[in-house]
Amino acid sequence: MVDLQGQLKKIEPQIRSKFDEIFDNTQFIKGDIVKEFEKDLAAYLDVKHVISCGNGTDALQIALMSLNLQPGDEVITVDFTFAATVEVVGLLGLTPVLIDVDPNTFNMDVNELEKAITPKTKAIIPVHLFGQCADMEKILGIAKKHQIPVIEDNAQAIGATYTFSDGKKQKAGTMGRIGTTSFFPSKNLGAFGDGGALFTNDDELAEKIRSITNHGMSVRYHYDRLGVNSRLDSLQAAVLSVKLPLLDEYIAARQQAALWYNEAFKDCQNIQTPFVAGYTDHVFHQYTIVLKGIDRDALHQHLLSKNIPNAIYYPVPLHSQKAYENFHFIPENLTTSITLSKSVLSLPMHTELTKEQVEFISAEVLDFIKSHS
Repeated sequence: MVDLQGQLKKIEPQIRSKFDEIFDNTQFIKGDIVKEFEKDLAAYLDVKHVISCGNGTDALQIALMSLNLQPGDEVITVDFTFAATVEVVGLLGLTPVLIDVDPNTFNMDVNELEKAITPKTKAIIPVHLFGQCADMEKILGIAKKHQIPVIEDNAQAIGATYTFSDGKKQKAGTMGRIGTTSFFPSKNLGAFGDGGALFTNDDELAEKIRSITNHGMSVRYHYDRLGVNSRLDSLQAAVLSVKLPLLDEYIAARQQAALWYNEAFKDCQNIQTPFVAGYTDHVFHQYTIVLKGIDRDALHQHLLSKNIPNAIYYPVPLHSQKAYENFHFIPENLTTSITLSKSVLSLPMHTELTKEQVEFISAEVLDFIKSHS
C-alpha cells in the first residue's frame, strides 16, 4: 500500500546526516531538532503553535484533556473512521455521540450535526478522512452558535487546504480550536516510528497542551495539572524535518496517481471514484473507491491473489464494535457508514507509484468487475 523503501532511497543521505548530528550531541529527548521541526511545521501550516507528542492517538487525548471536560460530557464525532477518534473519548470517561457521514466525501454529514447537539455536548471532532477536509465552514458555524469547541482530527489530511466561501484559505487542522495529527510511517508526512502533534492559535491553550504532554509540568517538578508522558523523540523529528520540505511534492505525486486511477475507472459504472468537494483539495492519503453491484470482499481477495496490495478502511463501523457496545448507538441513524463498510476498497497510494503500476492495478480491478457483473 505504501513504498517506504522507495521513498527512503531519495532522502537517505539527508536523514543519515541528521542522525549523525543527534548521535554526536546525544539530545535524544527534547532536542533542538524537535523545536526546529515544530517551528517549521507551524510556518508551513500558518498556525501559531505546533506541539509535538508521541502519536496521533495521544494528540487527540491531550486535546480533550486540555478542554477540562468532565465525565459524562458528550463529544460528537463520526461513525466511519479509525477507532482512535472514539477510543480517547471513552478512555477519558466522556460519552461519544456518533453521527453519520456524507456518502460522497465520507466526512461528517453536517446535516446530522446540529440534531445531535444536546446541553451535554462539550466538543465536536470532525475527521478529515482519507485526505480531504470536512465541511469546516458549516461545522464551525454550528459550533460557534452553540459555543462548542472543535477539535480537528487531521491524521490523514495534513497539507490539505480548505477554501471558505469568502475565498479565505486555511490548512487542514488549523481551523478549529485545536488540530491534531499523526506521523505514523504510512502518513503523507510520516516518521520512521510513532509521532504526533497538536496545532492551535491560542497562546494560553498551547502552554497548557505543552504542559500536559510533559506530565502536567510547566516548571520542572512543579505539577500544575494531570498530564501524560508523550514526546516526539529527536530521531523522528529528524526524519520529519527532512520530509516536510518535500510534503507538497509528495502530495502532487499522490494527486497525479489519483488522476491516473480516475482515468482508468471513468467509464466503469460499478466504481464510484473519490469525490472531491468544491471547498477542499484532496491529498489522497488513501485512494478509496466504492463498489456498486460487485462483491467487495471477493475483489479484495482476487487482488491479493495477484500480489496487489489493497485494504478495507473500514470493514466494521465503530457503532458495531464490541469495545463500544455499552454506549448504545442507534444503527438506524448510521446507515451510510454501514453501507460504506460493505463497499469501500482502498488501492495502493503513495509517492512512488508509476503510471504503469496504476494501469496494471486498475486493469486487474476492471477485469474482475467485467467477469463478475
